[in-house]
Formats: sequence, C-alpha cells, structure tokens
Amino acid sequence: MGILLMLGFCVVAPMADAIAKLLSTVVPLAELVLIRFGIQALVLMPLMLATGRSFRMPRKVFWIAFFRTLLHILGIGMMVTALRYLPLADAVAIAFIMPFLMLILGHYVLGEEVGWRRLAACAVGFVGTLMVVQPAFRDVGWPALLPLGVAVNFSVFMLTTRQISREVDAISLQGVSGIMAVLVIGALMLVLPEDTVPELAWESVEGGIWGQLLAIGLLGTLGHLLMTWSLRYAPGATLAPMQYLEIPFATIIGFVVFGEFPNPLASAGICVTIGAGLYIFIRERAMHRAQKAAPAPAPAVPPLAE
Repeated sequence: MGILLMLGFCVVAPMADAIAKLLSTVVPLAELVLIRFGIQALVLMPLMLATGRSFRMPRKVFWIAFFRTLLHILGIGMMVTALRYLPLADAVAIAFIMPFLMLILGHYVLGEEVGWRRLAACAVGFVGTLMVVQPAFRDVGWPALLPLGVAVNFSVFMLTTRQISREVDAISLQGVSGIMAVLVIGALMLVLPEDTVPELAWESVEGGIWGQLLAIGLLGTLGHLLMTWSLRYAPGATLAPMQYLEIPFATIIGFVVFGEFPNPLASAGICVTIGAGLYIFIRERAMHRAQKAAPAPAPAVPPLAE
C-alpha cells in the first residue's frame, strides 16, 4: 500500500511542477505559493470540520509541523524558481539525489533497517539519475544548483513527516500546514516591501490563469496527501527507490507540454532508473508474501515447577 501511494505521488507531483513552470513567468513567486497553500487550506478545512477532525496538536507535534511547513514553503519556492530556467525533466532529475539522502537519513536518524539490496538499488537508480542530468550549470548558471537545495530540503521534510505521520492524521496535518503557510507567506508579503523584493509582490491575474492556479493547488494537495499516507504504511528506506519513477513521468509531461525530450544518454538513464524502482517493488512484494506465508512461532514452554 505504501508503495502504491508513493507511485500515485510520483504521477501527480510532476503534473503540478509542469503547471508551476507555466505560471512561474507570469505570477510572482510569493503570490503563486500563497495561492497554492490557500487552496490546500480551503479544500481541507471543510473536510476536517465535516469529519470531526481536530485542528489542535500536542505542543511537540505542533512545532515539528510548523518546521515542516517552513521546509515545504522553501522547497516549493526553490523548485518553482528552478523551473523558470531548466527543462522539467532536468530539474526533477537533478533533485533526485533526494531518495538517496532520504535512505541515509532514515537509517542513521530513524534507525530504519537498510539491506544491501535496497542500498544497491538506490545506488543504481542514482547512477541512472546522473545519466539524465545535463550540463545545466554550464547552460543556465546558478539556478541549476537550486534542485540540489530542493533535494536536501525535501529529504529533511520527509524525515519530519515520517516522525509525525503516525501521530497526526494526514488530512489534519495538511490542513493545518496550509493555514500555517498562508499566515507565514502573508505576513512576509505585508512586512517586506515589494519594491525591495519583487517576488513578494501581489499582481492581478487574468481569468484563465486562475484555472491553472486552482489546478496547482489541488494537485499539490493531493500529491502530498499521497506522500504522507505512504509514509504511514512503509518506511522511508522502502519508498526511497520508488521515487525515482517520478523522472520518467516528468519526461513524458515535459515532452507533451513543452516539447522537451532527453537525449539518448538521458533516455538510457531513465531506463536504468525505472529498472531500479521496479526491482524494489517486486522484491518488497515477495518479502511481504513470504512474511504472510511464514508459520507463526511456537509458544514458549513454561519451565516445570520445582
């Protein structure tokens, strides 16, 4: 179940990225991110009220959720900025050092078990990612480094999500996070002058743009619900290699929407990445079936009374 939910995230996330790329040159960054989180809050708040979910969190969980929200804002901001300059598939591919970082963090911070087969599959998938990456820094300069920042950011983001995903319902977590993000971004836009930081400006948008803004909000909300739910059912070490499947989906969307297509080396890298992800999927299913088929251990025999 965790793997299937993560697969859904891998399909939805590049769709949201493609819309963000379309909007990145016509809507200021802060306005775009504010509307994206505002839609998330507007969608999930009524659902929370209708289902009796609470907006309250324990103090410790609240501050972790707030830190997670700040990471989410920063990560989306960096990715949207990178998409202004980079092709969709390139930006996603460069960011895909993230599953490898997540695997290491899950092992050393959360103490999750990482077998050599999963580690090898992650390494193979990472090699495939390197084959996809183009000499982006030579072409566009410093913006090519932004997806690396996104990778580090979302590795910590998923680690914090993993810590609280079993304590807070996914819908409640995303609903409260949407409210937090709107308050943080709105405060920045009010306090900092837009003539000093143009990306914090608020500009009126045409009617057709609102449909795309609504779509990015809905897709972003759905994607992170799927990701949060997946972490309830499987450890990060299991899900990390599956995230590589986001690359071929991003490649297909980039070709359909923007006419971008990877060169032969990048295409080979995508095939390697898909192979690594499928290997993990098949192995996890085999291990799950073996565990279900294994006989229950015999009860311990109590010692004879003296």
